Amino acid sequence: MQEHKDRLLAIYGEQITREGADKLLEYLTSNACDFFTAPASQRYHGSYEGGLLEHSLNVYDCLTAYLARERVQKLYGMDYDPESVAICALFHDICKVNCYKPGFRNVKDENGKWQQVSSYDYEDKLPYGHGEKSVYILSGFIRLSREEAFAIRYHMGFSGIEDKRNIGEALERFPLAFALNVADMEATYFLESKL
Repeated sequence: MQEHKDRLLAIYGEQITREGADKLLEYLTSNACDFFTAPASQRYHGSYEGGLLEHSLNVYDCLTAYLARERVQKLYGMDYDPESVAICALFHDICKVNCYKPGFRNVKDENGKWQQVSSYDYEDKLPYGHGEKSVYILSGFIRLSREEAFAIRYHMGFSGIEDKRNIGEALERFPLAFALNVADMEATYFLESKL
């Protein structure tokens, strides 16, 4: 886990320099924030200590690889500042900080007997949605461009519960939102899948 934290801090130090970046980093590394130890989900991808951090780095790797494709650059014209890429990929799920608490749940073992296993309980003290909550938290520290805000807001793509027309419009108007959605899905379903 320390290796992941060191890597994220190195990317942060190299790429994220806009006004307020120091305050965001201060928050991330404070006792008031569990970004580096939080799971990425209750029971699915990254449902372990440090899962959110690992997922964030996976999305960063997937997004940078997607945006580096010749077709994406030449045919689609996607060319984004490394700072925008880092902010969107690393903090698209900052909405998950301080929401997961260690707990237990009952499951049947291979013999049909109930056993208690470790899990996480979800307790959101700021129920502001998913992508929009990440935009809200980040905006308290740094100014996001419109493209960054839409990318983070709609990074769930069509897997969310929002109006499908809004999602389609956002993905069409803000290609970084589409790219971030692709990266998030690749990280979740291929790199982090329990299959």
